[in-house]
Amino acid sequence: MRPKPQIPSDIEEYRDQRWCREGARAITTVVEAERFIEHVGFAAGMTDSRRPGPSLYVAVCGRRDAVLPRHVQKDPETSLTWTLKDQLLRRGKVYYAKLARGKTMFIAPRLIPHFNAIWGVRQSDERRRLSAQARAVLKVLRNEWEMASSDLRKESGVTERVAFTRAIDELQASMIVIPSEAVYLPKFTYLWTLAVGRHGDALTTRVARDTAFREIARAFLVGAGMTIPGELARVTGLSRPEAGRGNRALVAEGYATMSAPGFYKLATTVEGIRNLLIPSSRPVATAGRSPVRRSVPAPNRASSQAVPAPR
Repeated sequence: MRPKPQIPSDIEEYRDQRWCREGARAITTVVEAERFIEHVGFAAGMTDSRRPGPSLYVAVCGRRDAVLPRHVQKDPETSLTWTLKDQLLRRGKVYYAKLARGKTMFIAPRLIPHFNAIWGVRQSDERRRLSAQARAVLKVLRNEWEMASSDLRKESGVTERVAFTRAIDELQASMIVIPSEAVYLPKFTYLWTLAVGRHGDALTTRVARDTAFREIARAFLVGAGMTIPGELARVTGLSRPEAGRGNRALVAEGYATMSAPGFYKLATTVEGIRNLLIPSSRPVATAGRSPVRRSVPAPNRASSQAVPAPR
């Protein structure tokens, strides 16, 4: 078996700062979460250190080795991440949906056109590319604009839960429908709406696919410092050939260097791109001293309820 490529220690330290994997940069408020997503370009929601790429949960924990506990309902960091996710949904300043290969992801507004160029489905192609169940759900949403899951199942006629979930996932992956709010009472449900209602300008901006590959690769490389074989594809849901096209485009313009097939690194040294890091509103720990572990504030929503298992 081929050994797994190792990330150099200086690159890991750069990622710690860029992806808020250190205590002094840990995310505690929705404004900090929005700023984090804008800087990294895109981030997963509830993934931990076992998955590559930036993650809101890891940024909330503020440490590189964060792992989701078995009982997430009782974990304060998981609860805070879930609460921040709910607030991000309600504010609607960043894109959130379950995208390619079932990856739930936050996307900064500047990258929405590029993701849409790859995975979006145009209205003229909906009959050919969407299932009958997805089209039925979409027809109702275009008339009502926003509906809860139970009402949408009833009105669309897709009453079987598994079929409805599959249809909603299909519409999310096509960048047509997004969750607009999480409601907890009288029971937990999502409100669904059309993505164009919140991100109309970004979703109607046309971008060439090769440009989209390049800019998604650029956003990841700026945050990661370097990539190893398969890493960009695993994080974003791109195929390996698509990820390679994006990375090679960066090499062609002198933005990155390729030391070996699949290994790409920023052309500028790590020391030379410190200005790309997210400024911290809290003091950074002094050298040789571990940052003080903060107490995680209690979620301000549904605090007395169990946190639903991450989707």
